[in-house]
Amino acid sequence: MNRIKISTAQFENHSGDKEYNLGVIEKLAGKAALQGSQVIAFHECSVTGYTFARNLSKQQMLDLAEFIPDGETVSRLKHIAEKNDIVVLAGLFEKDEKDNIFKAYVCVDRNGLVAKHRKLHPFINKYITPGNGYTVFDLLGWKCGILICYDNNVIENVRATKLLGADIIFMPHVTMCTPSTRPGAGFVDPGLWKNRENDPTSLRLEFDGMKGRAWLMKWLPSRAYDSAVYVIFSNPIGMDDDQLKNGCSMVIDPFGDIIAECRSFDDSFETATVIPEKLVQAGGYRYLMARRPGLYKDIIGQPHDPEQKVIWLDPDDRH
Repeated sequence: MNRIKISTAQFENHSGDKEYNLGVIEKLAGKAALQGSQVIAFHECSVTGYTFARNLSKQQMLDLAEFIPDGETVSRLKHIAEKNDIVVLAGLFEKDEKDNIFKAYVCVDRNGLVAKHRKLHPFINKYITPGNGYTVFDLLGWKCGILICYDNNVIENVRATKLLGADIIFMPHVTMCTPSTRPGAGFVDPGLWKNRENDPTSLRLEFDGMKGRAWLMKWLPSRAYDSAVYVIFSNPIGMDDDQLKNGCSMVIDPFGDIIAECRSFDDSFETATVIPEKLVQAGGYRYLMARRPGLYKDIIGQPHDPEQKVIWLDPDDRH
């Protein structure tokens, strides 16, 4: 494996406005390519917008969703990739011939679709069907995986993706700054965003505190550290429908160290060089080699009825 340069991006998407969002994706991809990046990753549902979908009917979701790879988005991303000689990863809603709807994330290069992942744990809209498989693929000489947002909170998904061969895991999100039973969690006042030029300090304190980055740091670096993988985390900045998001898009190496992070309030990206040596130097490599599956394979695989409650989707908790 050779060293490669990967960018993680963040921007303020417009709900349901694919043309605008793809325009921003094209702009940032072009800038990253000019700076030598070979890959750029965007957030969950970066093409379509995300939070507004909680209020959409099934027909509205079908109208928003696309067939993959034959839809307009993959075609446009292919054009962006070819024009700028860069691999692009972005998210959208997908539909199939039976009107099933999925939360999808795609990797596209100059030749078209490289990989597609369907979110395993979707919840923004009741009409979305969960994906039923892990995604591992070859990219520029590396084995890569994709896990979307909540997929990464279920730790077994990250370990499984690593065991299937992934050394880089793209982790697109729309997260942070939402209510939770966790102390310190909650929405961030949109007024702080509107006033960000006059008072960036108050906004940054909210973004970096327990509502945002401080919570992320409780768990995200450990996903990289425990399994000796590179994590490419992407998250929107600004308003997503009526909710404010804090960005913090970052690249984390197999040591669990942040090697690139977006800290601007603007649409932006940051780039890191991914090197293969760290994969075997990091402690997680030793932990993988030391595993004794006979001790716990039946425990981890025991029957279980999945249960998922997302507090911030409860209308009584939204205001």
